[in-house]
Amino acid sequence: MSIGLDPPASVLAAPRPPRSLWSDAWARLRRNRVAVAAGVFLVVMSAIAALAPWLPGLPDPAVQDLAKGASPPSLAHVFGTDELGRDLFARVLHGGRISLLVGVVGTLVSLLIGVTWGAVAGYVGGRTDDLMMRVVDVLYALPYLFLVILLLVFFSRSLVMLFVALGLVQWLTMARIVRGQVLSLKHQTFVEAARALGASDAAIIFRHIVPNTLGPVIVYTTLTVPAVILQEAFLSFLGLGVQPPNASWGTLVSDGARLLALFPWLVIFPSLAMSLTLLAFNFLGDGLRDALDPQGRRDAAA
Repeated sequence: MSIGLDPPASVLAAPRPPRSLWSDAWARLRRNRVAVAAGVFLVVMSAIAALAPWLPGLPDPAVQDLAKGASPPSLAHVFGTDELGRDLFARVLHGGRISLLVGVVGTLVSLLIGVTWGAVAGYVGGRTDDLMMRVVDVLYALPYLFLVILLLVFFSRSLVMLFVALGLVQWLTMARIVRGQVLSLKHQTFVEAARALGASDAAIIFRHIVPNTLGPVIVYTTLTVPAVILQEAFLSFLGLGVQPPNASWGTLVSDGARLLALFPWLVIFPSLAMSLTLLAFNFLGDGLRDALDPQGRRDAAA
């Protein structure tokens, strides 16, 4: 009777297919508890702010009660009321809609300009690249916040103009990041293959190269949103931000600062909401940076 030897378990086990960059990054992001908590907080905050007009039991933030005036936090008004008797909790939630909208739309404007500018400059190269990046250097030398103020003063102080003005001054770093990525990718094999198959330059840039730069772009995007929100808050202190009857976290803090000595809750709660949101974006950006870091993938595999 022949006695066979059982093959080792490593032979019987099917080889595990390699994970893609995104699945690997997602697995490592989930192990970062701070980043996951920040992401959950942002999702919840965004959902509550977006649904604020339809939340049951939430007072109308525009309803005034001059007889009540400014009152401290209570069971009836969790965050208290302002000097006109308006519920501060409702105003913070509605203000969050404007602040988050300004941050996201302003970032999308900068994303569109910066990715396009950097990708074209890096792919074309030569004198075109030199000229385009010298334009970026000149704009870097200008005080960008003054440019925003000039745009708002000379054109209009509408919400749309605020989106455009903030986006127009935030794309410079994005352009440099994308250009650096494109310079390292444009000589790769997949680009040469696409060119050999007759793909146009525009198709190569936006269908093949730009998707491979999404890692750094996503990370920088999560760090641009809080920067735009903070700039809008500063403009609100100058009276150039969101205009009444709309309100943002910046305008709420600006209005409460005038009465800080008498009614401190008018500043504390809007500031707390804005600070927690900015921290959450930064923690999420740090987590995404670590998750998408190629060096981190090599260390984990070693």
